[in-house]
Amino acid sequence: MAESAPKRLKTGPVIGTHSGHFHADEALAVYMLRMLPAYRDSALVRTRDPNLLEACHTVVDVGGEYDAARNRYDHHQRGFAATFPGRSTRLSSAGLVFLHFGRAIVAQRLGLGLGLGAAAAAEDAPDVALLHGKLYDGFVEALDAHDNGISVYDPAAVEAAGLERRYSEAGFTLGAVVSRLNPNWNDPRPSDPDAAQAAEDQRFEAASRRIGEEFERDLDYYVSAWLPARSIVQQAFDKRTEFDPEGRILVFEGQSVPWKDHLYGLEYGKPSVLYVLYPESASPGAKWRIQCVPESPDSFLSRKPLPEAWRGFRDQELDAISGISGCVFVHAAGFIGGNKTFEGAKHMAVKALS
Repeated sequence: MAESAPKRLKTGPVIGTHSGHFHADEALAVYMLRMLPAYRDSALVRTRDPNLLEACHTVVDVGGEYDAARNRYDHHQRGFAATFPGRSTRLSSAGLVFLHFGRAIVAQRLGLGLGLGAAAAAEDAPDVALLHGKLYDGFVEALDAHDNGISVYDPAAVEAAGLERRYSEAGFTLGAVVSRLNPNWNDPRPSDPDAAQAAEDQRFEAASRRIGEEFERDLDYYVSAWLPARSIVQQAFDKRTEFDPEGRILVFEGQSVPWKDHLYGLEYGKPSVLYVLYPESASPGAKWRIQCVPESPDSFLSRKPLPEAWRGFRDQELDAISGISGCVFVHAAGFIGGNKTFEGAKHMAVKALS
């Protein structure tokens, strides 16, 4: 397969993957490799020719071999059963690359390991390990499962329970983001094989950038927002008995931060917090919110919803119903409410507990 001119200009170690219909796992695997300095200028060869693949420095999602020492990261071979530590989902090429290179990617984004000889130590830093696991759970594992044909729920259990979809999710999954960039079955295809391959490669490069951008958004969020919030949630968690002897009320005294993931981890599987109080902004005199803790991070069900009698009411009408002054609202679903002051929001939480 002849390489295009743009490929010949690249000077990094050559990455190989398969030609033909492409998927989210190898699209992300290639992108993640190119995030690292060693691969930043790497050419990409998309082929199924064993001789061309053998000449590549690193091969992902093709070749029937998993050998990190040789930079071979395929998962299709019989007997392959590698998983991410602590998880049961069999890895795809994305998971394999993230397993071996993900810590370096995280450390680089955190600004660690930039000094001479510091890279290995940086990859062992606690924050790097924490984010490595979080990114796998929240992003990469979905691609591994999708590529290996693993459903979110056991189909047999769903059928036995008689559950049916209430609506279509419109096919907008991480896998679909990449899949829709493949050519349609009836799209015109250049008659020249090299031109046809070049056109297909351009589509793959676009797909790789697309899924890579989503990955980087998650990475940046966890580095710049999620991780700094951890210490704030820890401080609030440690002080929770100041507001309720049983520790059922969590208060953010400055401003709200992303708290759910951190809270579930701090509880160590023993749910105790039912309500979270926080100001709507950091401005003086800001109104306060009372939010119910969900049963799980993605659940719409609260551990203890606000009283049914309060739901859907606002302002003075809610004051009269609740017996609490300064009320602003309680959502009709009972998962969140508001008050003009901290004392009012705390009063709402205490009364809701009873």
